[in-house]
Amino acid sequence: MARNYRTTLFNDDVQRLQALHGSRASYAKLDAGADGSPDVLTAKETGFIAARDSFYMASVTADGWPYMQHRGGPAGFLRPIEGNRIGFADYRGNRQYMSTANLMRDDRVALFLMDYPNKERLKLLGHAVSVELGDDPALVASLMPAGYRAVPERAFLIDVVGWEWNCPQHITPRFTEAEIAAAIRPMAAELNQLRAEIAALRSAKEEK
Repeated sequence: MARNYRTTLFNDDVQRLQALHGSRASYAKLDAGADGSPDVLTAKETGFIAARDSFYMASVTADGWPYMQHRGGPAGFLRPIEGNRIGFADYRGNRQYMSTANLMRDDRVALFLMDYPNKERLKLLGHAVSVELGDDPALVASLMPAGYRAVPERAFLIDVVGWEWNCPQHITPRFTEAEIAAAIRPMAAELNQLRAEIAALRSAKEEK
């Protein structure tokens, strides 16, 4: 858990409940000796981010409601850029523009990234901005996955301010079609080999 994640979310009410239930002291120890410098994404976080093919992003509506949206694309469409900045191209979809509108009033977002096969999840907090295609076509183009045919409308840039790795408890492993195919490929090859051997034995027997 990044220090900035704790200082951003562990407000007075949260700390009172932590104290009531006995966890405040352990969290306070994490901040002991902290030098106050900003948390920087490490290779572990950026590698995890770059490997994802989907994530969930929450923004805040003008009325204060949390709005959650699923984003997906080819693996790597969410890209670490430099430092704590990440970004992705926004494609033409149902054209509700909820997240884009929310960011016009409040730039705070929360991202939830899942790796179901390995039972890992990463939460990110950040400040986001949308950049329209007409304002910076080169930027939007740079965030488009190679060969992907979706029509981009804008890019989202997110400056991450904190993150937390969650425990694997209650994460049900789920696998994509490609992952399943890769897992059974050796068994399928062995089965095909056995079938070929059986066919050869039958053919030899029939020739006798």
